[in-house]
Amino acid sequence: MIDVLAKNLVHLKKEFAKNYAGKSQIQEVIPIATSDLFPTPHQDLELLHQFATKNPIYYHSFETTVGETSCIVYEGDINKYWLNSIQHGSSHAPFSPTWIMSAYVGVLLAKELGYTEVIDIGSGDGRIAFCAKVLDLESYSIEIDSMLVELQKLLTILDFHPYCSDAVTFDYSSLNLTQPIFFIGGLAQMGGTELASGVFDKIDSISNLTNVGWVFAGTHSQKYSSDPKNEAGWGTLIKKNNLKSIQTISLPTVWTFHEPEETPYIFAQRI
Repeated sequence: MIDVLAKNLVHLKKEFAKNYAGKSQIQEVIPIATSDLFPTPHQDLELLHQFATKNPIYYHSFETTVGETSCIVYEGDINKYWLNSIQHGSSHAPFSPTWIMSAYVGVLLAKELGYTEVIDIGSGDGRIAFCAKVLDLESYSIEIDSMLVELQKLLTILDFHPYCSDAVTFDYSSLNLTQPIFFIGGLAQMGGTELASGVFDKIDSISNLTNVGWVFAGTHSQKYSSDPKNEAGWGTLIKKNNLKSIQTISLPTVWTFHEPEETPYIFAQRI
């Protein structure tokens, strides 16, 4: 079902992008109601819309029909947050979000795989951690930029535990994790490899954590260097850390709005 939901979301994005005439820096859509194409519970959709409505990066919204789906379009601008996020000496990737619906679908897969806690690394505005709470998982948001963390605090409709911290020095043992999955923010070629490696080291030091999942946002774009072991840029890191890829789903993100291919999210675990 999740694969079908992801494919329906990709189709929705392509239809929207083909006909979108707006000039906003970023834009995304969220279905208004449960349907055959998007059998998302009504209460979940309501919470996703609340997150977007309260989020200061979006300055305008309007209702439209995309294909067969009634949606609300959210238009926004992340420039000041993007610029602020790259000023930190230990920042590994600038802020550029996935779509809210994509975050929901990604977390839905994490839940289906049996993980009970989501840790959103380099979380930006915390949308992945927020979606985890929508889906009744425990979640934690780790973000180094204080401006983004203050933004997150405006969005704690559900408490997804935002922490202002460098993810490679954060004390994960303090969270008492049992079955966590870590979503790593940033492409491998844009600092994601360094970020993930630092978090690996911290998690490996927690002796009682064995069932740990990892999610990496990849890219097939020719703008970025390829990885000799593939996995959308993450192959070398996956092999080096004795992981295996268990599933990949492609989902819309802000940075692929004008691209023919979406962002592949690689779900991996220890061999």
